[in-house]
Amino acid sequence: MNDVVRIGALGAARITPSALIKPARSVAAAEVVAVAARDQERAKKFAERHNIPRVDADYAALVADENIDAVYNPLPNGLHAAWTIAALEAGKHVLCEKPFASNAAEAEQVADVAARTGLVVMEAFHWRYHPLAKRMVEIVHSGELGAIRRIDTALCFPLPKFSDIRYQYDLGGGALMDAGCYTVHIARTLGGTGGEEPEVVSATPTLRTPQIDRAMRAELRWPNGCSGSITCSMWSKRLLRLHARVVGERGELRVFNPTTPQLYHRMKVTVDGARRIERVTRRPTYEFQLEAFCAAVLNGAPTLTPPSESIANMRVIDDIYRAAGMTPRGT
Repeated sequence: MNDVVRIGALGAARITPSALIKPARSVAAAEVVAVAARDQERAKKFAERHNIPRVDADYAALVADENIDAVYNPLPNGLHAAWTIAALEAGKHVLCEKPFASNAAEAEQVADVAARTGLVVMEAFHWRYHPLAKRMVEIVHSGELGAIRRIDTALCFPLPKFSDIRYQYDLGGGALMDAGCYTVHIARTLGGTGGEEPEVVSATPTLRTPQIDRAMRAELRWPNGCSGSITCSMWSKRLLRLHARVVGERGELRVFNPTTPQLYHRMKVTVDGARRIERVTRRPTYEFQLEAFCAAVLNGAPTLTPPSESIANMRVIDDIYRAAGMTPRGT
């Protein structure tokens, strides 16, 4: 293995420049060397725009490319598992966009292949690798707030373009799959002080179609008695909400924009009536994420979002859909 991870991108997705190409310019251990898309002309234009040296013929050619070490998978949700498995079987490490798969069963299939091949698979919950996330976890798990009683997370934004793939059931669409996977992940990360997973108590969807939620709210409960909620939306009355709130016996933590703190964030901690504001770096989450991925590939470093964590997150998402009277994606 060289001291650089040569990465090929599956597809010319909108997220790829911010999640991979730009960070790779600042992460010495990463190099984007190839791209492939369903439309080769689109792939060529994408490669020219972003100075990617090689365009492979199609997805299959990219995962089989002997000149890459890893694959970045930003394909539609419904294609994540199949192409992550294909890349693993071809001997490539994978950085897979969230959500990891269409459902927990698919996530388990990916995890089995990752375990058999011994390759790195990391879900791209970039927020988790930023110092803001680290500090949030430190505060909540330190006991400073006292016993945790309530955790509420929200990610709501307007996406009125209903032809977008995020509104397509067969591609794993829905507000819970897109924005909601973050809210579930943040709630689980902050609530699992002893490794406990939450139970879904109830869920209420706002529907775009009978199969597609444009918004979702769910109530959660942890074995230790802590309660919580997740709220997510791609189109509802609550157009923009980006926060996490943790309430303990002695105080609370409030964070605005835990997912993309590089744009703007605010963290307030109140304990025994005394309030403080903490700030962390505005360096992009995606750079920290790419550094962690390369460290795992090159040095065997552990990651914060391994397949086991992805399975647990998808189980909660599946349970929320069931509680809402809906069908988990891909089933």
